[in-house]
Amino acid sequence: MKICIYGAGAIGGWIGAGLAQAGERLNVVARGTTLEALQQDGLSLMRGDVRTRVPVNAVADPEALGVQDLVVIAVKAPALAAVAERIGPLMGRDTIVLVAMNGVPWWFLEGGFGGEITGHRLAAVDPEGAIARAIPARNVIGCVVHASCSLDGPGVVRHHFGNGLIVGEPSGEATPRVQKLVELLNRAGIDTTLSPQIQKDVWFKLWGNMTVNPISALTGATTDLIMGDDYVRGFISAVMLEAKEIGRRIGIEITQSPEDRHEVTKKLGAFKTSMLQDVEAGRSVELDALVTVVRELGELTGVATPFTDALLGLARLRTRQLGLY
Repeated sequence: MKICIYGAGAIGGWIGAGLAQAGERLNVVARGTTLEALQQDGLSLMRGDVRTRVPVNAVADPEALGVQDLVVIAVKAPALAAVAERIGPLMGRDTIVLVAMNGVPWWFLEGGFGGEITGHRLAAVDPEGAIARAIPARNVIGCVVHASCSLDGPGVVRHHFGNGLIVGEPSGEATPRVQKLVELLNRAGIDTTLSPQIQKDVWFKLWGNMTVNPISALTGATTDLIMGDDYVRGFISAVMLEAKEIGRRIGIEITQSPEDRHEVTKKLGAFKTSMLQDVEAGRSVELDALVTVVRELGELTGVATPFTDALLGLARLRTRQLGLY
């Protein structure tokens, strides 16, 4: 297969390293110091003190690669519009685009999903429809990542814990192409399962991180401190109940209570969320894909979202002050 990783950060590098170890020739679109490191030293995956280095064909211009069979997009949501502008040379009619990103994606209401709002363009994540035009839903396979990775340096990925991917067609069909993709990813050493409703998996993950992420960015607090404050935890629960009702109205029933999810988060201990890490590194934050889009879906489904609105307003104000939104 012709495989390209677009966004050789922590998650893209982790997936790519697995594919390369499985014998696939790996192309990567990168830039700056990451491009230089990949061209000179290849891609490295660290597990503890064990370093695995794999060769990659790293380029700055997608035109140098041509049409691919599989493109893995693993960038932060604010960078997606720029990817969409340049991805054209990689795209053929049958190209599979595996979208391994946080938050609600542009294709979320495609594939007959969403009831009365099926096919509605989510302005929070694709304001002008440019992403949907560049990456049509027919090419997309959705993906939810359950793994923790970080970068030790350009082209050097550290895998911490978790080894799972959930993938699925927006339509929910178990098509031959998605079944072959599951087989490929499992051969790559990644525990991959096929979902009959990938939107449900996307929403359930969002249900947990749409609150703690922006609150950590606002306060600088690690998750143990956030979960340990009764008032903050109560506010988080109120936001989650709004999202739970939105999910119910679009066909995603969450049976857990917010308190059930809090217990899971508490078990993870003290750690910095990805959004807090982005703030500390001076990177743009994924606020629209995690929170703004939930407010939009509330409007579309007739669910009042006063607590979500408060969270969004506070987080937006803070990150704008920092020049990160």
